[in-house]
Amino acid sequence: MVLSLVSAVGSISVLVAQALDVEVRSSAAVGGGDVASSHRVTLADGRVVFAKTHASPPPNFFTTEAAGLTWLRASNAVAVPELLHVSDEPPLLILEWIEESRTPPNEEAFGRSLAALHRAEFERFGRPDGRTTGSLALPNSTAHSAGSWASFLAECRLLPLARIAAERGSLSSSAIERIEALAGRLDQVVPPPEPPSLLHGDLWAGNRLVDPSGRSWLIDPACFGGHREFDLAMMRLFGGYGDAAFAAYDEVFPLADGWRGRIALHQLPPLIVHAIKFGGGYASAVERALQQY
Repeated sequence: MVLSLVSAVGSISVLVAQALDVEVRSSAAVGGGDVASSHRVTLADGRVVFAKTHASPPPNFFTTEAAGLTWLRASNAVAVPELLHVSDEPPLLILEWIEESRTPPNEEAFGRSLAALHRAEFERFGRPDGRTTGSLALPNSTAHSAGSWASFLAECRLLPLARIAAERGSLSSSAIERIEALAGRLDQVVPPPEPPSLLHGDLWAGNRLVDPSGRSWLIDPACFGGHREFDLAMMRLFGGYGDAAFAAYDEVFPLADGWRGRIALHQLPPLIVHAIKFGGGYASAVERALQQY
């Protein structure tokens, strides 16, 4: 969709110029992400912005992401780029540009800010708008607003992912059966009950930018209300966060006993997603995580 539109009107520069009603001096593609096309755009007034488009986005793709960015920014707990424009037709998201640096991140400050985000109770498990998130359109049904983390994790993450993995042949039949069995007894293994927290939802290190001052900025959220151990498990899945971040978090908002034994549980959804999308060794990683439960 957006590729044909860009071809027709000229380039991403034209889309940005029309959206912001300002002339564009230059634009350049930047890396990052596996589904969208991202650009560094310099405006005629000297500002630099980040612009992202998508060739064939799911419904409400960018407005859903923008809602998550708005929720995170409104928390006043974590740093999030300012939203400058969003539309689903044409598919376009424009944010303030955050200049990255090789400056080491202030991990303690980030750990404290993440704890502050999670301390603020969210209104429900899932999303108040009920929208799906991610390229696999995982459900965030409002039916779980009065439910539990166990029910949400089962019905909105593990079971839908098991179904998709089975349809695409991404996991063995025995792995699918074990995921379904685990979903049926999650109340025995999830953390003690807590009110839902607003989660980033995809908090691997690639979705954190570090500016020249060492401040951490969060991007590309897949926000929903859930248990905070989910975000922390994602941070540990691929590395990239320092021990000081976790230590500072624990000082501000300690986790319930036994959290180490639940890391693999909360890593299962992203591991299954990666097995579906990328194959490779992720299917084996799912099997290893399942062995713990």
